[in-house]
Amino acid sequence: MEEKIENRMPLIGDKAPSFKAKTTQGNINFPEDYKGKWIIFFSHPADFTPVCTTEFMTFAKMDEEFKKLNTELVGLSVDGLTSHIAWLRKIQEIEWNNMKHIEVKFPLIEDIKMDISKRYGMIQGESDISAVRAVFIINPEGIIKTIMYYPASTGRNMDEVKRVILALQKAEKDSVATPANWKPGEDTIIPTPGSCGVAKERMETQGDDHYCLDWFLCFKRENKK
Repeated sequence: MEEKIENRMPLIGDKAPSFKAKTTQGNINFPEDYKGKWIIFFSHPADFTPVCTTEFMTFAKMDEEFKKLNTELVGLSVDGLTSHIAWLRKIQEIEWNNMKHIEVKFPLIEDIKMDISKRYGMIQGESDISAVRAVFIINPEGIIKTIMYYPASTGRNMDEVKRVILALQKAEKDSVATPANWKPGEDTIIPTPGSCGVAKERMETQGDDHYCLDWFLCFKRENKK
């Protein structure tokens, strides 16, 4: 019996929907093959399109940076494997933004039937035949931690994607939150106190470890004085 595809966008906190697929790097079982690693799973509207080409060049150039963060890249579009291979070979011939001879080594998924795109809510209002620019950041336990969507006309900011990975890893490691525009090395936010006693204690014990702007907004000093 053919499996019915649920056409519902998964939410932050959901288990990443599983699937098996053909890719430019061979068959994968997702996300099981990436257990223990962070994943940036992203879609693009079509091969041989201008914005997508610049995105893939940038992602490919940063691939090693992401690997050092225990993070793997996985791409998808509704085009076929032959188209994917031809496009990635063409990318190696293009020079842009001081990048040239760029080889895309991460897998690009074939999704001609749009089964995976529909399962992840990637087919949206701009078109019913191509995937929007979606980004799903998935943690080592296979849980979706971040979702980003961009229109077809707007290229993604890969530095921001990397910053989000760093912020998520920091939050999970130290049980903190990160403020607006946070970058590694900057102070982080201590979770809001759950009782009057804890709030009072934090306000009265400010010093080398933390400081408070008010009882509900306290920061952990990352570079202690």
